Amino acid sequence: MKQIFFGLIISALFLALWGCEKKQANVIYDKSYIEEIKQTRKDIASNITRNSIPGASVTIAKNNKIIYSEGIGLASKELDVPMTRESKLRIGDVSQIFTNIIYLKLVEEGVLNPDSSVQHYIPEYPAKDFKLAIKHLPYHTSSIRKEEASEVEKPGLNITIQKGLKDFMNDPLSNPPGWFQESSMFNTNLLGAVMEKATNKKFQSLLKKYVTDTLNLTNTAIDDPFAIISNRADFYDKSMMGQIINAPFRDMRYKAPSKGILSTTEDLVKLGMAMQQSNYFNEEFRENLFKPCELLGGYKSTMANGWLLMKDENGREYYGSGGGVTGGGAAILIYPDDNLVIAYAANLTLGTDMPVFEIANHFLQDAESNEKQSLQD
Repeated sequence: MKQIFFGLIISALFLALWGCEKKQANVIYDKSYIEEIKQTRKDIASNITRNSIPGASVTIAKNNKIIYSEGIGLASKELDVPMTRESKLRIGDVSQIFTNIIYLKLVEEGVLNPDSSVQHYIPEYPAKDFKLAIKHLPYHTSSIRKEEASEVEKPGLNITIQKGLKDFMNDPLSNPPGWFQESSMFNTNLLGAVMEKATNKKFQSLLKKYVTDTLNLTNTAIDDPFAIISNRADFYDKSMMGQIINAPFRDMRYKAPSKGILSTTEDLVKLGMAMQQSNYFNEEFRENLFKPCELLGGYKSTMANGWLLMKDENGREYYGSGGGVTGGGAAILIYPDDNLVIAYAANLTLGTDMPVFEIANHFLQDAESNEKQSLQD
């Protein structure tokens, strides 16, 4: 009981402080959603308090318009720099959705053939017992093994995407490709390497050409530890005693396609909106982006091109992507029928504890009726 009471006090203090600073903070909010935004801030306060997160960012769009965006807490504890809407954070597994957009654009242009083997583009990649077509990589159906913790947390420097293939390229496939779906960062990293070879361009150039420059996502970039990147937040972790510490140094470039991109929640939401209404993505592209593949036994996959394809308890369809990485984590949700896009990110190593579903409930059309029904029950 004392712990619950203490948590409520801390949450109230967060809300009070934010309310005092709101006049000076760079916040976007639509007054017509003020009650929903208040509830959203409570959810974020609870999440930050529960996880001791130094700083976080949230952006929400409804009907192709950003209705709320705010940076909360600190981007740097040591320098006492506040988190802003422009603070660049490590988005972890959400990086995949950028990579797979590039892949589909290269397929659209005829540069890549989904049915071609990996060896067609990377001749030095060892042959396997089964043909490994590149179409299995964005779906995580390649049967390439899952990465180990030591492979996710490489302390080395200047490890390129191509060199990173050495971690797994000599390992056998666990099953024929296409049978099962198991998420592995190696799939997306290999896809990035294939795209580099096919175009003779670095992944960073492909990201700019096919996504960030075209869609004006000015706060999205590869997390290069040697580059001067404006508004890059500091990154934090927890010690074995649960204390907040500086995250260990990591060069993310070898896993840029899967986990190594920096972005803001505003850029993520802008990307989500573009997927629904930008002329840059035609109907065929959108259909392929969220189209499940068929697995062994005729089962449909639950992932497609970096997105989870799910339905909530009311049968409402949504697409989601999220996950953590050293010093950060992010999540994005798209509810296509409700024209709702939500993104959340933080500068602390996170797993799955991000309040995007709680936030979504405040903005969905039947959330109020569901709430009343639960009270009646």
